[in-house]
Amino acid sequence: MDMTGKKKTARHAELVKQVKKNIPFYLFLAPALILVIIFCYFPMWGIVIAFKDYKMARGILGSEWVGLFHFKKIFSDPNFYRVLGNTIKISVLTLVTSFPVTIVFALLVNEIMNMKFKRVVQTITYMPHFLSWVVVGAFVYQMLSPSSGIVNAVLIRLGILDKPVFFMVQQNMFVPIYLLTNLWKSTGYSIVIYLATISGIDPQLYDSAAIDGANRLHKVLYITLPALFPTMCTLLILNVGSLISVGFDPIFNLYNDATYPVADVISTYVYRKGMVDSQYDLSTAVGLFQNVISLVLVLGANWFARKANPDYRII
Repeated sequence: MDMTGKKKTARHAELVKQVKKNIPFYLFLAPALILVIIFCYFPMWGIVIAFKDYKMARGILGSEWVGLFHFKKIFSDPNFYRVLGNTIKISVLTLVTSFPVTIVFALLVNEIMNMKFKRVVQTITYMPHFLSWVVVGAFVYQMLSPSSGIVNAVLIRLGILDKPVFFMVQQNMFVPIYLLTNLWKSTGYSIVIYLATISGIDPQLYDSAAIDGANRLHKVLYITLPALFPTMCTLLILNVGSLISVGFDPIFNLYNDATYPVADVISTYVYRKGMVDSQYDLSTAVGLFQNVISLVLVLGANWFARKANPDYRII
């Protein structure tokens, strides 16, 4: 046996040894792995619906193949381009607002010296994350109500408004309301990753900087932020992948017939085509288009990150 064969045999023996050694851990992992396969990978079989004239009575296998017919139908629909434009607009604005705000908020929370007050701030800001968007939507509608909303009452008392305004039916107000609501709900929970990264920074770096005369701002700029940069790049790459997708729940619970032209996005478009109009094949085609574009965006962002610094890539 030549040296190459011996090395392969040795590696195979080592692999078998490691597998046998870690069998208990694999058994613990198995239930979660099975659930992922059943609920994440097995449903991928349904992608073929996008290329068929799907009839529920015939099933997936019995339905007729139509090739790219549904994709041609999508791209010939003027409403789809409006929906796509709304999706990109809201996604970009969400990224531009939430990404820097999350970083700044994490830095501010980290600078709180009183640990009790720090825990209180973290708890209060985490809590909105655990609220259902149904509850959040009802809360926002109540706050902005022209008859009983506190926002109108305050603005009228301050003399900014002469009469109540129903903000939720103003098309030019939907995106700002969505962005502010999303920030309030997600920022507190989103800082967890950054705070975890900051906690891993060697305290001796801060001590050395203090000896050299660095103030708190200098420590943030020259120690904390550089340490956060790899995490920021990873999260930015993942967020770029969602530039063509906006969550269904927040939009569905905040929009209405009046704001429909500026609030309708791909996720609500898919819901309407699939669940309301029962066009499962068309909605699957839209979802597949969205996922393919998201994959391309992630791979593209990862490629740029790898070119800039190999340590910042995610794959």
